[in-house]
Amino acid sequence: MLSGFFRIIKFSFQEIVRNMSLSIMTVLILILMLLSINTLMVVKVLTDESIIAVKDQIDVSIYFNPEATPDEIQEIRGFVSAFPEVEKETFLTSDEVFNNFKKNYADNQDVLSSLDELGQNPLGPTLIIKTRDPKDYEKIIKNLSLPEYENIIEAKTFADTQTAIDKIHSITTNVQKFTYFLTILFAIIAFIIIFNTIRVAIYTQRAEIGIKRLVGATSWFIRGPYLIESFIFSIISVVITYFLVDFLLKFLDPYISVVFNKNNLLSNYLSQNWLMVVGIEFGVVFLLTIVSSGLAMRKYLRT
Repeated sequence: MLSGFFRIIKFSFQEIVRNMSLSIMTVLILILMLLSINTLMVVKVLTDESIIAVKDQIDVSIYFNPEATPDEIQEIRGFVSAFPEVEKETFLTSDEVFNNFKKNYADNQDVLSSLDELGQNPLGPTLIIKTRDPKDYEKIIKNLSLPEYENIIEAKTFADTQTAIDKIHSITTNVQKFTYFLTILFAIIAFIIIFNTIRVAIYTQRAEIGIKRLVGATSWFIRGPYLIESFIFSIISVVITYFLVDFLLKFLDPYISVVFNKNNLLSNYLSQNWLMVVGIEFGVVFLLTIVSSGLAMRKYLRT
């Protein structure tokens, strides 16, 4: 049994060497297909990071009237903190708001001169609110728009970045559709190449296969080398793709870090999820090669 298995492996390597050009072409097409799959992974990671970055910049600023009393301000703060959607709130006193305002307009002498002429701080306290989901901000603003709060709250600002998030989704969806198209295209090409590789191998060895049948070789012994060949194609293409993708991600990381302010974003994701990535890629490629090889053998090795 064991000797028969080693003979099957030997025959599979002989087939690969015998049809070296087709074998190399098959591996190259499989690598291109796997690169398309990895492109989907990169798009997903960058999309998630883009949305997180946009969400981190969203907040609601509640500007209190300078004449609002501490009790009135505390009442509103308690009202806001009671919402389960609120993740974080930051309270700035009048002095802190005034100092931040002067820092922001440090290069604008006209604004600073106007403040000096006033002789006092015209700004009231500010409450900055962050919610878990951008869609919750409108709910917070709506609930704060009560008649009893009109004299306490001077203004409320909310930068609606849901449009930006929708645009990110739109762009990435189009990129994903194009990548899906490439993946399917390369999969079809790989299927055709593998199918024809096995067909040519069977055709060139039809006399040898006939002799094997005459001496009592089982169908699995005849089919075995082609199945092992498919397995070898899968292993080689996945390994080469992994190291190629790892190199490309490390090359892209410095440029990505400028945008997201995170070092080694893509390569870290690959290193943390390499088992899942390799498993999915190997499963896809092996399934493709087994199906194409099986159909070719079924057609040309019927008993």
